[in-house]
Amino acid sequence: MTLTTAPVRPAGPARPARRRPRALPWLLAAGVLAQAAVRLWFARARTGPVANPDETGYLVAARWLAGGPGADLSGNTFYQGGYPLLLTPAYWLSHDPATVYTAVMAINAVLGAALFPLGYAAARRFGLARRPALPLAFAAALLPAGAFFGAFALADAVLPALVLAWLLALDRFARGGGAGDAVLASLAASAMAAVHSRGTVVLAVHALALAVIAIGGRRWRGALAGGGAAAAGHALGAALNARLEAALYPGGVRDLAGNIEARLTTADGQAWALSGAAGQVWYLVVSTWGLAGVGLAVVAAALVRRRTPAADRIMAGALLAATLGIACASSAALPDEHRVGNFAYGRYLSCAALVYALAGAAALLRSGARRAVGLAASSVLVVAAAGAWVGAYAGERLRTHKFIAFDFPETTFLTGDRTALHLQETSLTAIGLLCALAVLSRLGRTPLMAAALAGTSLAALAFAMGPSPARTRPAPALPGPQAGGVVADVSLDWAVRTRLVHPVWWTRVGRIDVRDGRPPAPGVCTVLVALPDGTAPEASWPGHPAGWRHHARRDWSIGWVIWRAPSCGTGQ
Repeated sequence: MTLTTAPVRPAGPARPARRRPRALPWLLAAGVLAQAAVRLWFARARTGPVANPDETGYLVAARWLAGGPGADLSGNTFYQGGYPLLLTPAYWLSHDPATVYTAVMAINAVLGAALFPLGYAAARRFGLARRPALPLAFAAALLPAGAFFGAFALADAVLPALVLAWLLALDRFARGGGAGDAVLASLAASAMAAVHSRGTVVLAVHALALAVIAIGGRRWRGALAGGGAAAAGHALGAALNARLEAALYPGGVRDLAGNIEARLTTADGQAWALSGAAGQVWYLVVSTWGLAGVGLAVVAAALVRRRTPAADRIMAGALLAATLGIACASSAALPDEHRVGNFAYGRYLSCAALVYALAGAAALLRSGARRAVGLAASSVLVVAAAGAWVGAYAGERLRTHKFIAFDFPETTFLTGDRTALHLQETSLTAIGLLCALAVLSRLGRTPLMAAALAGTSLAALAFAMGPSPARTRPAPALPGPQAGGVVADVSLDWAVRTRLVHPVWWTRVGRIDVRDGRPPAPGVCTVLVALPDGTAPEASWPGHPAGWRHHARRDWSIGWVIWRAPSCGTGQ
């Protein structure tokens, strides 16, 4: 991953060190603790999932893997088991939903904090000395792309660390490392495939990279060891996901593969996928304050330049292939939900944001003034071209489609508006920040640049998370004792049903059709039914058994009614 640009000059004293400074492990450990503390601070008021159905899908999978009750998530996107497997210790500690969620935030904080030492290793591979690499890696690890989603129970909390681990191990193998490096890279790639479908793209790219290294460098033994590890890891992940799908999705999952096939076999579908990919690249650059644009330019130059060493070319090709593959595949897979995020979205490439930002920052620090101007200009070109593509394809839909601020943590900060996406204003602000970072890289070298990068990222996180209310324990989701069976009528809105899966920790929320007139099964204490507008709560279930009491609720303008059996307690 030593992708450099010429001419360059060292970013710090070029004193060769024959041994690692004794303070380095302590500095890395202190940085990890600080990174974890920052993440815990931003998540301090979080006591339950809000990004549904994604968070609930991962949480209920972890609960089932820990031996607890599952749920029926049929028809939803399949939430793979790799990330929930990491969350199972939270369910060993407690069954209380708020306590479990707090433990998940702690797990996420540790996973996110790993970006600092991994980022330091990457910065060293990009040619920086130890002193500039430490503050730069710490600052870059605070980018919202790597920190924001850690405040939610989402697979994006672990994917950036896995991407960096994969690239570092593969880079070491490409530069003459042993079979152990190939195995480590393969395990990281197969772990990504178990965590999210984006990992499938990475695993395919990894297999191709191993083949190229084996053929070009005659490294067959190491490549075969890596290939075997990748196959074994993928098989284990596939077995885990197959069990999870059978248990939690008995009615099947959303067919995203079918969406990809339909999109890539038609001209309109290809235009949709390519425009969405351009939007993801645009977001990747602006969400890193322009640094990823510099990184993209450096990586692309390393791929096409004739004098590039073979290992650099392999790593540049692997990184670009994974990036573009994820962008195109994810854009093609998603249905048209009439959301602005269909045209510009940052979450899917957030796993690669840190490596591009580090590559860009390292290139600016190692380049002379003239070269730094050219690198910044290349980032501006990427932003302008990708932004123009998005604007031309989406047109008025950027204003008429639904805007969800959760999908745009960085752009809302850049424009100060949580209600809309402003393509041009976002681009100009990101370019302005990049220019400031480039100037600071020349004036104060690493310290000033790192301080500005960290300060901007922390301000963006504070803005995106919004005012943090006092931590309060959530009220029980259902009245009465937390016991007995719970079933939801087939007509109940999916948002309500999904919202209840996590807090109803003691049983699996089943299904019932109250229209058939049959009473609930023995042991069922609670029946949840829809409440159409204009309907009295007592009329929501005309055939309810005698003695059952009702409690009307309304969430997100959706009316629903809780019916409780008298033998189970009525609650308040």
